[in-house]
Amino acid sequence: MAENKDLFAYNEDSIISLDWKEHIRLRPGMYIGKAGDGSSPDDGIYVLLKEVIDNCIDEHTMGYGKYVDIKIQGKTVTVRDYGRGIPLGKVVDVVSKINTGAKYDSKAFQKSVGLNGVGTKAVNALSSSFIVTAFRDGKQKKAEFERGHLIKEHKEERTTEDNGTEITFVPDEQLFKNYHYLNDFLDNQFWNYCFLNAGLVINYNGKRYISKNGLLDLLQRKTNDDELRYPIIHLKAEDIEVAITHENQYGEEYYSFVNGQFTTQGGTHLAAFKEGYVKTIRDFYKKDYDATDIRGSICGAVSIRVQEPVFESQTKTKLGSMVMYENGPGVKNFIADFLGKELNNFLHKNSTVAESLKKRIEQNERERKELAGIKKLANERAKKANLHNKKLRDCRYHLNDPAEGKHKEDVLAKRLESTIFITEGDSASGSITKSRNVETQAVFSLRGKPLNCFGLTKKVVYENEEFNLLQHALNIEEGYETLRYNNIVIATDADVDGMHIRLLMMTFFLQFFPDLVKNGHVYILETPLFRVRNKNETIYCYDENEKQDAIKKIGTNAEITRFKGLGEISPDEFGRFIGENIRLQPVMLLPEIHIQHLLEYYMGKNTPKRQDFIIENLKVELDLAEVSSI
Repeated sequence: MAENKDLFAYNEDSIISLDWKEHIRLRPGMYIGKAGDGSSPDDGIYVLLKEVIDNCIDEHTMGYGKYVDIKIQGKTVTVRDYGRGIPLGKVVDVVSKINTGAKYDSKAFQKSVGLNGVGTKAVNALSSSFIVTAFRDGKQKKAEFERGHLIKEHKEERTTEDNGTEITFVPDEQLFKNYHYLNDFLDNQFWNYCFLNAGLVINYNGKRYISKNGLLDLLQRKTNDDELRYPIIHLKAEDIEVAITHENQYGEEYYSFVNGQFTTQGGTHLAAFKEGYVKTIRDFYKKDYDATDIRGSICGAVSIRVQEPVFESQTKTKLGSMVMYENGPGVKNFIADFLGKELNNFLHKNSTVAESLKKRIEQNERERKELAGIKKLANERAKKANLHNKKLRDCRYHLNDPAEGKHKEDVLAKRLESTIFITEGDSASGSITKSRNVETQAVFSLRGKPLNCFGLTKKVVYENEEFNLLQHALNIEEGYETLRYNNIVIATDADVDGMHIRLLMMTFFLQFFPDLVKNGHVYILETPLFRVRNKNETIYCYDENEKQDAIKKIGTNAEITRFKGLGEISPDEFGRFIGENIRLQPVMLLPEIHIQHLLEYYMGKNTPKRQDFIIENLKVELDLAEVSSI
């Protein structure tokens, strides 16, 4: 018994002190959320980039530096601004001493997003190579680091370079496995910076980003003109800007920002915007409309600037409680007063817009009342089914768990990792269930092929048992914000039936819950098509080229297995593909894509144009099949 007690001994030797870089590397989730491989917009490699760019934006906000140059070549990132430049005597300290920086001086940085003195230190500690160079008043100072360790501090030199700061870093592959940058995520990130900072110019690998009209430009990029019920409402005042419109699709879509930071998880400012918008509409039309009818099909954006913002974590994806100014109004009252005045005035001056908005609200009201009876029966069926069915193998973590107390950062990290796999059949769901991480990964098993819901109304979501149970598993009946899992992964076989099921599920989400796709929550699981092995080595291959490379490496006597279904992959093997080496293909909508046109083309009637597309791509598939048989 004494021996067992020794295993849990708690004494002076149990107390460990870590320096700043060791702590960041041991608990990266506290600083950058999840590591990831770059397949999600909130993966760590994008957070590292954001932390560096935020400093450039803060310089621009203070009136220094109109341009930011960004280069990404392979895994190497370089960011150069033209602000004031780090004071040369503090170059090393600013990037390597925790809680050191100018953001604590509100005179030097007003309404900054970076307040904790952590950002560039986290980038430094989590990068295999980190080089900072400051240019200031004809002199420059350079320092080189590896995983936070200072390797070389250069002497000050004369320079003809313009003032500013340049940082080059390479995210550490020990922490970020098999990572890659996706241009679509970067493109969105850079546009957001420009939408929120009038006059800012970002040059990325030769592409130029600039916005003149702020959130108006953002909503024009996120919406399609032929889907809008009325022109975008754009309102601005000191420290606040909003843009609002309604589309024809289901769901609610919001973009919220604080001091130029995209708060993907919302927070007090977004809640205040939604509440203030509903109240203003009710007051204007002098009718107590249901809040869901007012906000149904809305696409809105809100940006505020405040001093000393309080975020729920270092990743700054959700704004906590705070006040605008010392002894000033809270965020809730500030936003409510702005909407109550400016939006009300706009609607009085633009009667055509006001009438179109009213028709959209009343249409939502009619549809909600028509669905009321069906929803009640569907909810009762779902509750009854949940007592007996085995469609959902849940995980221990739930998105709605409170993130409070000393474990707050761990809960927030798990929130980002929470995943539900949507699989076909019992064999596939069985393999994933046995090999998953039960803490953060859940499994939902489909029964056969789902219904093609293109062109149908939301009534089908409640009448179709499969869709109804999935909706309840995701907890999205009342809207996107109650989503139970951060990542929704469609996991189907790599055959014709699997591709068809994948397409039907994507149709379901795009038709009824497009905001899940637009906000980057829906993914396709990539699983290996081949296993190439001999007695000494096993290589899993995701395409024909990888298979050929593996054969060359192992030799011609290699055993080659073609996986046709997920059920053919053993649980032990599956664990390798849904763990830290998971490959996810994000389902992304480019700004120019019109959802209804897209669905009509692929899921509507078989037009001659689509027949030509199928024939042309079938030829490509046949060619690949011939190559595979050689």
